Amino acid sequence: METDRATFRPAHTGDRPAALHADTCIAAGFAPNLRLLGLDAHGRALDWMSWQDAACLYARDAVAWTLGAPCLELHGGTNRRSGLRSMLLLHPIIAARGHARPGVMGQTPALTNQALFARDQHLCLYCGRQFNRHALTRDHVLPVSKGGRDIWENVVTACVHCNSRKGSHTPQQADMPLLAVPYRPSWVEHLILSNRNILADQMAFLKAQLPRHPRSAG
Repeated sequence: METDRATFRPAHTGDRPAALHADTCIAAGFAPNLRLLGLDAHGRALDWMSWQDAACLYARDAVAWTLGAPCLELHGGTNRRSGLRSMLLLHPIIAARGHARPGVMGQTPALTNQALFARDQHLCLYCGRQFNRHALTRDHVLPVSKGGRDIWENVVTACVHCNSRKGSHTPQQADMPLLAVPYRPSWVEHLILSNRNILADQMAFLKAQLPRHPRSAG
């Protein structure tokens, strides 16, 4: 299971740091919001994890294999006998030991405003302008008052002004045509949309798991 830029690495059971602290020495270029991609035992993408959670997997010898060049270096305590300080290299993609989760790829991400705004790239799908999340709202294409449901296929991102203007009307009634058709993202699409700091190896891996026939835009 390799990507163009990722190298498969079996996990080793060598020395593990006895303790890792929040003030560990981090490799140059580390960003506090860096997240690592967690996979199940069969290589299916599960979710993003913090470097702290990833370090715990390494320390418990729960890593089956990894992909990509190390992206983070952690320094732990000093060995009393050798005088050497322990060091742990974390990889961008980590497969954990244990049971696989066969249904994860068909899982539907929870419909939250954060996930919705990410799906629509923080664009109002009525006026086409981009806003910060505090100026965005969830609009029901078919209003709830008219029987519309709170599901992915019936909600779009809308700015406060457009949502207020549309009110309890449909886009046709309000003469406000949608700029794109709302859709239910796959789990892999959700992972891509929910992380703005995806590393190259992670993106290559996730893109390889996207549907071969991309959905058509509205």
